[in-house]
Amino acid sequence: MISALAPQALAGTLPTAIPAPVWSGFDLGPLRLHAYALCILVGIVAAIWLTGRRWTRRGGPEGSIWDIAIWAIPFGIIGGRLYHVFSSPDAYFGPGFDGTGDLALIPQIWLGGLGIWGAVVLGVVGAWIGCRRANVKISAFVDAAAPGVLLAQALGRWGNYFNQELFGGPTTLPWGLAVAPEYVPAGSSPDTLFHPTFLYECLWNLLGVVVLLLVDRRFALRRGRLFLLYAMIYTAGRVWIEMLRIDDAEMLSFFGVTARLNVWTSILVFLAALVAFLVLTFSRPRGDSNSVYLPGRGPVAAQGAAGPGAGAGAPGNGAATSVDAAGSKGAPMASGGADAAPKSAGKDT
Repeated sequence: MISALAPQALAGTLPTAIPAPVWSGFDLGPLRLHAYALCILVGIVAAIWLTGRRWTRRGGPEGSIWDIAIWAIPFGIIGGRLYHVFSSPDAYFGPGFDGTGDLALIPQIWLGGLGIWGAVVLGVVGAWIGCRRANVKISAFVDAAAPGVLLAQALGRWGNYFNQELFGGPTTLPWGLAVAPEYVPAGSSPDTLFHPTFLYECLWNLLGVVVLLLVDRRFALRRGRLFLLYAMIYTAGRVWIEMLRIDDAEMLSFFGVTARLNVWTSILVFLAALVAFLVLTFSRPRGDSNSVYLPGRGPVAAQGAAGPGAGAGAPGNGAATSVDAAGSKGAPMASGGADAAPKSAGKDT
């Protein structure tokens, strides 16, 4: 019976549903454009596009998506790299931090190695800075961005395919992944097929994008709750996908159970997001929970033309201005009023 055969013995008899990649990038003059970096770039572009459309519909000021993205994206990349370096330190610092690693590998992100947890945490910090500068709420922005972030993760995961990394254990399934001989783990036959965990996560994330968009259309979640739902969807999938992977990873034991660091992290993030979601759901919102603007920072229409009784508007031009909590005028902003109605070196952890 097929079930009695070892996966390695059977793999060579099955058609390869997903062949090993034969392309990893291209040269543009002296510059090498790696497929891994291109996948991340495509994901970023898709995230900005989707977030921009949602942000505008929610009443976000025109052009502010770029003011926020210019902070969130570099912070996210730096955070993702730092998380990976310190959660998989051997290549950079040597086993046990014995100094035999190669520190020059740390900035070489095109070889792979971005941890989603660090990317999200520092990415939110960067987004918070951008939101403060744009006078909008970080909670409103992350709700608008949640589906786009998950879309970026779905597309970026294809970088693991081109780098031939982070695949799962041997499988006899017809969609098994073939890898080049130099990437086959020790003890496995060169024609062994492996679980394509990059594909599993891509499909899971795309399904999550659809769920987030449908839930938001039906319930119009605000105050950061859609972002918390994103965190729960992603981590629920990451737990079982992470358990399929066979790459080297930090192992932790809790309650007599030993699992990969990212499994425990996913469980912790899921529970924290669930608690925060329930607290926000059953607590009374303060102020205008539907406005994307910080309190006292929303656009104020000019009060008529210049001359007696012109009011708070800029004299003679009728432009909208931002007003702080004390009532002083700030920099000109787009008009629009309140929120619109809802319509490893080489390893990415």
